[in-house]
Parts: sequence; structure tokens; C-alpha cells
Amino acid sequence: MTSQRLQEFLTEQQVDFHTVTHPHAFTAVQTAASAHIDSHAMAKTVMVRVDGKLAMAVLPSNEWLDIERLRDAAGAREARLASEAEFRDRFPECEVGAMPPFGNLYGMEVYVADSMADDERIAFNAGSHRELMWVRWQDFERLVHPHMASMTRH
Repeated sequence: MTSQRLQEFLTEQQVDFHTVTHPHAFTAVQTAASAHIDSHAMAKTVMVRVDGKLAMAVLPSNEWLDIERLRDAAGAREARLASEAEFRDRFPECEVGAMPPFGNLYGMEVYVADSMADDERIAFNAGSHRELMWVRWQDFERLVHPHMASMTRH
């Protein structure tokens, strides 16, 4: 089920979005394949701790987070992956691992791989492992105000 919080926010902001139901998938690459979309346009949300605060790192599903590059881009002393126990309660309406990359709705910073801006639209999990959502990149950037960074490796 799509995150009600996200749907209400996008509707309130008058953002066009498209929801796609797909076979159950746990990874972003699997989601892209099952929904028949380009794996670069499919974003994965990686939960991190940057100087002790929860944050989201958003990158193409076919790339890997380089935590050192994220730390440098954030100007932080420390950056690490967050454990599931550290974030699972922050997204009560979402399945674990299927949270949308809208950190602004959850009081956290969002760091986005600069290569995500290459596409006109961005696809992402919409709160479940069976639905994804598409929005225009321009709308995502306007609403989330992400920190753009070179923070991935292939």
C-alpha cells in the first residue's frame, strides 16, 4: 500500500504522480526489473547516520553508496550505514526497506547522488515492496531540497 502521508503531501503540493503495482520485490534492482523500468531511474533509499543523525542517501538502484564520499560531501566527521533497529520506527506507515526518499516528511536530511538528476523522472518505493511511484525529477527536487553529491560507485 502506498504511503498515505506521501500521497497526501504530493496531492497537497499539486504534484502529478503515477503509482505502479508490481510483483513483490525486496531490492531496488528487483523492483526496477519487475516493473520494467530502467534501473538508473529507480531510486533506492539507504538509511545512514551522518554525525549521529539519521539521514537518507538516495541513489540509482544500479549503483552502490560510497560512504566515505557521502561523509566528505556532507562535511561530516562520521558517516555510516544505519541499522534497521535505528530507523524502522520512523516510518510507521511503510514496510521496512520500502520508505520513499522524502526525508522532509520524516524530519531528516536527504543526500541524492548527482547522477539521479540525469533523468526527467524518478521512481521509488512508495511504502511497500509491491508499489512504486513516479514523479518528475523537478518536482522531487523542489519538494525535498536534497543535498546533491557525488557519492556512488558502480
